[in-house]
Amino acid sequence: MSDLKSDDLLKKSEANPAGVQGLSGEVSERLPGGAVLEALFSLQRREGYLSEEGLSYLSSQLGIPLSQIYGVATFYNAFSLVPRGRHQVCVCYGTACHVRGARSILERLERELGVKSGETTPDRKFSLHLVRCVGSCSLAPVVMVDGRVRGRLKVDQIPQLLIGYE
Repeated sequence: MSDLKSDDLLKKSEANPAGVQGLSGEVSERLPGGAVLEALFSLQRREGYLSEEGLSYLSSQLGIPLSQIYGVATFYNAFSLVPRGRHQVCVCYGTACHVRGARSILERLERELGVKSGETTPDRKFSLHLVRCVGSCSLAPVVMVDGRVRGRLKVDQIPQLLIGYE
């Protein structure tokens, strides 16, 4: 048996519109318990989110009820059932950030991006999220873009923050 890698789990074809290659048998044997997570990560990496078609296909190929696949997909914050943008913008709303102006930062980001928290721009360039704490309280207020912390922000710095992301 060849080594199975997560990126090998997915391939688009006419017979496989969701982009998931046959995962029964070998995958179930080789990745018991981890097959669902591995397949979900691969699907999301390929498509940018977990589509209904992709989840259904995984369910049938892994021989696992769709309700269990959804259970895993909705339990972990790493997975999204709606399309996400290429860049994740997370506004910290922990106590220190809230006290130091996180609400104004969020409102400015919503105006600049034209979306509300929890939404993705129509061009799928940015997704805007509100998070409870990123652990950088001394830098409050904080925004993370693709995991990079930007601290001590002022509202007028928001347009500059978004420049350079393609």
